[in-house]
Amino acid sequence: MQTRSIVAALVAACAVTAAAAQTAPPRPKITGISHLAVYSSDAAATEHYYTVIVGAAKLPDPENPQGVRYALSATQFIEVLPLPAGAGVNRLDHIAWNVESADKMRKYLAAKGWKTPARVERGADGSRWFEVRDPEGNKVQFVEPPAHPKAVDAPNAIGHHIIHVGCMVHDRALEDTFYRDLLGFRPYWWGGMKPDKVDWVSQQVPDGHDWLEYMLSAGPGKGIPETMTQRELGVLDHFSIGVASVPDVYKVLVAAGNRLDGRHDAAPKIGRDGKYQFNLYDPDGIRTEVMNFHATDKPCCSAFTAEDPAE
Repeated sequence: MQTRSIVAALVAACAVTAAAAQTAPPRPKITGISHLAVYSSDAAATEHYYTVIVGAAKLPDPENPQGVRYALSATQFIEVLPLPAGAGVNRLDHIAWNVESADKMRKYLAAKGWKTPARVERGADGSRWFEVRDPEGNKVQFVEPPAHPKAVDAPNAIGHHIIHVGCMVHDRALEDTFYRDLLGFRPYWWGGMKPDKVDWVSQQVPDGHDWLEYMLSAGPGKGIPETMTQRELGVLDHFSIGVASVPDVYKVLVAAGNRLDGRHDAAPKIGRDGKYQFNLYDPDGIRTEVMNFHATDKPCCSAFTAEDPAE
């Protein structure tokens, strides 16, 4: 009799589990990068960098009245927020992904057991979003753009497509439980400064070609290492603007009137992934990487395993 009770209990438990799996909502599409949100200690200097050098359009921030958006397109921008007390060397607030439905994404994550807010927020522009933490505590937003986003007037922008964002990551396997297992991000490329060490892992969104780059050079542990400087952290926490030709963009930047000032590379170079790139840094050290959509040389370390993003 006892055996029959145990079997019946197991059958009932399996039935409940199967029913829960069948009723779990499907993951809504994650189509690409929405924005990177950073802190500024000098609003005027930051405005000069993003409007004059990068060429973005300055707009009000529908999410945060204290913030400013520097937009490259109707759905991609850099959000700049005032530097909070106690930030230390950190200048990154969050990364954000565009999704087809913020509410459905919130419900999907909640059904999978991820800690989510009770509701989504609504911006003054009609956008909807919510925020969670990834396994290492980094803030991640999911943004549903407005139904009819307004066109952005940024004729001097060095590019109009943010193709990837990168942030410091300690534990690749731990982060994969969120980005790959839960969200469905797909491998794109990995590499390192040396053949026997992985420093960067690129993974594309499941429903587009923009990607997240794990910056693994911080080593083991959690949080920002005590010895890490603001300059070093700014190299890791970055965003990349895709272009057809980095050398051509560089020529525009150094043409009559020379838009370049502050900290930047001496000239374009070909990175370990075989793509031309050129690095610039905002006044607080966040890196802007201008990168070719397609590789010119053979990449080191691994082959590309998905299609490149495009204009």
